[in-house]
Amino acid sequence: MPRRFVTLDVFTSRPFGGNPLAVVLDAQGLDDAAMQQISREFNVSETVFVLPPKNPANRARIRIFSVAHEMPFAGHPTVGAAVLLALEDKLVKGTLKIEEPIGTVTCEVTTQSAGQGAGSRKGVAVFTAPRKGELEEVDISRAACAEALNLDESDIGFDAHRPVVASAGVPFLFVPLANLTALARARPDEAAFINSLGGFGEALYLYTLDEEGDADFRARMFSPGLGTEEDPATGAAAAAFPCVLLDAENRVDGHHKVRIDQGFEMGRPSRVDLGFTVKGGQVLDATIGGSAVVITEGVLHI
Repeated sequence: MPRRFVTLDVFTSRPFGGNPLAVVLDAQGLDDAAMQQISREFNVSETVFVLPPKNPANRARIRIFSVAHEMPFAGHPTVGAAVLLALEDKLVKGTLKIEEPIGTVTCEVTTQSAGQGAGSRKGVAVFTAPRKGELEEVDISRAACAEALNLDESDIGFDAHRPVVASAGVPFLFVPLANLTALARARPDEAAFINSLGGFGEALYLYTLDEEGDADFRARMFSPGLGTEEDPATGAAAAAFPCVLLDAENRVDGHHKVRIDQGFEMGRPSRVDLGFTVKGGQVLDATIGGSAVVITEGVLHI
């Protein structure tokens, strides 16, 4: 049967930046194997399949597949799906609740749809992370990170920032780098990932202070274990980033905003807006926001 699909670039307001996303509308009747095959056919980092919600009060239920397997939660699929569903509903501004395997995610969406040209259908979505980030008690050495990234040990870390594993639904190894030069020089070695980092090398999120741009941090994410050599924008990692920051920094009680730029080294500039609330030295909640723009629309004959 014909099934509509749409592709978007997410965490950017301009075509051909950000993180590409495919969304299959009317996904009823597709089994797990078919969804996995379709995601491999699109061959982008994630593909979303839209299904009727289990709770009629919610807008939709979605399933998210990388080219390797299904994911319980991911940031750029959530932002892209929320913007697309709002555009489908002709919703200019409002709230959507989307069911994901990790739980129901609340999204605040604003859309713009004008004209017929490239980038004419776009919007911004901000969602509340469905889980608070948590650090895992593991010991990852700077030397192991340096070996896996073809860097010097002196390139790993800055101030009190150290390599840590954190998760807000999807685990990442967060590796702080000394400067933007080290970030640009990082060249992951997949064999060293396994030898030096074991299972923690499946998703490496590198970050450093943005000393040259207008963001707070610059980041890169490598994930051969998820079928993605490098990811242009990683909202699921950003959702866990507040607890990483509090591991190394003293943040006063209140609301904090952090801007993260990613994807510049691979020619897909992306911007992730992170917000989080601190009370008593603990993260109470986190929000992830960004833009998304429709790129293509078509029909799958499956």
